[in-house]
Amino acid sequence: MAALPLRGVRVLDLTDGLAESAGRFLADLGADVVRVEPEAGSYSRGTAPFHEGISIPFALRNANKRGVALDLTAAEGRRRLIELVRGADILIDSPRPDGVAGSDVDPAELLVANPALVAVTVTGFGRTGPYREWAATESVIYALSGVLSRSGEPGREPLLPPAGLVEYAVGTHAAWSALLAYYSRLHTGRGQLVDISAFEVIVHGFDPGFGVQGSAAAGRKVDFPRGRPDAADFYPVFDCADGRVRICLLAKRQWRSMFSWLGEPAEFADPVYDTIPGRFGAADRLHPLIEKLFASYTRDQLVAEGATRGIPIGGVLAVGEVLTAEHYGRSGVFTDEQLAAGVTARVPAGYATIDGHRAGWRHPAPAVGQHNNELLSSESLNPADSESADATAESVIGDEAARPFDGLRVLDLGVIVFGAELGRQFADNGADVIKVENAAFPDGLRQSKRGAALAASVAWGHRNRRSIGLNLREPEGKQIFRELAASADVVLANFKPGTLTSMGISYEDLSVINDKIIVAESSAFGSVGPWSTRLGYGPLVRAACGVSDLWRYDGAYRGLCDGSTVYPDHIAAQVSAATVLAVLVARERSGRGAHIDVAQADTAIMQLGEHLVSESLAPGSVAVTGNDDPFAAPSGVFACAGDDEWCVVSVRDDSDWGRLCAVIGRADLVTDAELATAAGRIANRSAAQAPLVQWLSQRTPTEAMTALQDAGVPAAAMKRLPELLVDPQLVARSAYTSLEHPLLPASLPTASRVAHFQTVPDAPLRPAPLAGEQTREIVRELLSLDDTEIERLVDAGILQESPEPVTAG
Repeated sequence: MAALPLRGVRVLDLTDGLAESAGRFLADLGADVVRVEPEAGSYSRGTAPFHEGISIPFALRNANKRGVALDLTAAEGRRRLIELVRGADILIDSPRPDGVAGSDVDPAELLVANPALVAVTVTGFGRTGPYREWAATESVIYALSGVLSRSGEPGREPLLPPAGLVEYAVGTHAAWSALLAYYSRLHTGRGQLVDISAFEVIVHGFDPGFGVQGSAAAGRKVDFPRGRPDAADFYPVFDCADGRVRICLLAKRQWRSMFSWLGEPAEFADPVYDTIPGRFGAADRLHPLIEKLFASYTRDQLVAEGATRGIPIGGVLAVGEVLTAEHYGRSGVFTDEQLAAGVTARVPAGYATIDGHRAGWRHPAPAVGQHNNELLSSESLNPADSESADATAESVIGDEAARPFDGLRVLDLGVIVFGAELGRQFADNGADVIKVENAAFPDGLRQSKRGAALAASVAWGHRNRRSIGLNLREPEGKQIFRELAASADVVLANFKPGTLTSMGISYEDLSVINDKIIVAESSAFGSVGPWSTRLGYGPLVRAACGVSDLWRYDGAYRGLCDGSTVYPDHIAAQVSAATVLAVLVARERSGRGAHIDVAQADTAIMQLGEHLVSESLAPGSVAVTGNDDPFAAPSGVFACAGDDEWCVVSVRDDSDWGRLCAVIGRADLVTDAELATAAGRIANRSAAQAPLVQWLSQRTPTEAMTALQDAGVPAAAMKRLPELLVDPQLVARSAYTSLEHPLLPASLPTASRVAHFQTVPDAPLRPAPLAGEQTREIVRELLSLDDTEIERLVDAGILQESPEPVTAG
């Protein structure tokens, strides 16, 4: 691809806080993103941490954008905005956290000015429902989403994740939703309003309890237990000669290799230890043996020995070590750039590589109003290369009821969580997604059914697909795949780098027979660099990116608290989906496909950016903070009345502090000399939080949350998974529906949607196929094979059919 895929697409970015990173992602992909700010600058320019007066989060989330400043409280400013809207393709808006009167824009008014505009609004809780006016912060959204209840150590308070992960997750989904509506517009000529709730994004898209590899079994229990899951031994961490490592003993072969390395101790020779539950139950005896074995090895030696033996082992890196790791330097995930004049930092470059080129950092975030002169001229207001739809709307009138990907065919080689989530984005939106499966190497999700006829994760992740059983290890199987690819649009895969090349079905191979094909590959650490061949499990990715080290209670705490999450699988899949969609947009103009490479580690590093950049600018400055926000107080997770009941409270500024003091009946604290300013409250955190702690201890989380939110103070009860199904906001917005499958004993709660579109329909709920269920149908329909040839291929094991289905019972 000669240029970035979104070249010629203009985006107006009115976000301020949540979803700022959406515009950055679109800008990385080539869109001309124009940041519209008040003349005094965005509220988010005051977001800590700072370096020499520069907000690091703002600098990262607004790189590659241009900027204009408008007074939207004045008629002239709103007139200029309408002029910008007439030349735009996409607008992304979020309300100002400081609630300046008259600064909000009406998306309906903007759509009148430009009927082809895709107007995306991102709010904490959406434009409808009982929480619609509530204040949202990352910790508030995280607490309400059900994820906080699973984070931390049993018997201790729940633990918030590192800052930034929630915002970037919301931004990724906002970028995907904007492109989905825009792609629809390219075929219908009409724009639409898209309503995104950050709450629903995290409920459904960060680490869903009712989704692929989620905690849904526990979530369906009425007696959901108090305390955090005991997950420390799922992916245990061990000290070694120069640090710590994490291991992932999942498959039987991995355990047998570990057993051999330990010297085959007799007490673990029983086949019961071939299973994960068997080893988990014996962790108190097994782990000391592993710890003793590892003590004399360095991290690099253990990782290398693990690779030789087929045992997944990864080093646990602190943020400073991530910045200097050879792999990240060679793979291009970091680049040394100017955040502002005279301030150079090592920054994450970008999420994806397209045709060998990183779609990432090009220039720093704009100063306030930096591009007013060039962007508010008459020539710029109607750019010649814009995809602006006044022209499109006149020339293309399609079926508004159609799904965006109707007519698109995807060959899906993806596996486990990432693969399921990536393919589902296209299947849910109309593509004919054909999952290519080999019975000899089943998808890991199909191996996790634990006695059931079908794993819940398969039902969730593989819905709306078809399945073909095909042996790609045989020449005839590879040839059939090539013939399918000749008329396909997209190939998705997340194997070890080089696997497609070794099978003769790489992008280079397939583009010879179909120059429109898009091949999207993903792996744990990408296709370049010394770690490219490492076994890629999410826990090892988190450990190698600094996420695990920061996801702790404090610097002295030796454990890691991210054992029950599958981050970044779902979000990395969304990154890949959005990148594929951007290339599909470009293909509308160029007619050519491309090769996409997304590393899950790169996703985590992008989303941990503020910590990494802070560390690069001031080595040793980034520390584990647990639930204490180092830049605000009171802020954290506080106990409420009841057993293991908690409420998150976030005081953003002095206005929040005044409102909080009024709610808890301590108006006197507003004028307290030590607590009147943010700096004073941070310096005297215990004194600032003590009155709140006392007040919360006498109230349930819901009572406290409601009282504080009604006053405008960000607060949230910690929700458990069953509570999500009856949460008033989620119910009001129909966030869940029921997924049926003939092999399931009962229906599953499932996401209806994440974003609310005006014209894009909700996903259908066709049941997930058995492996090879549509094999005959697919080769008859797409390759015109007759029954005689199909029988020959089945008998030869080239084509495979699903076994007789097991009833749910």
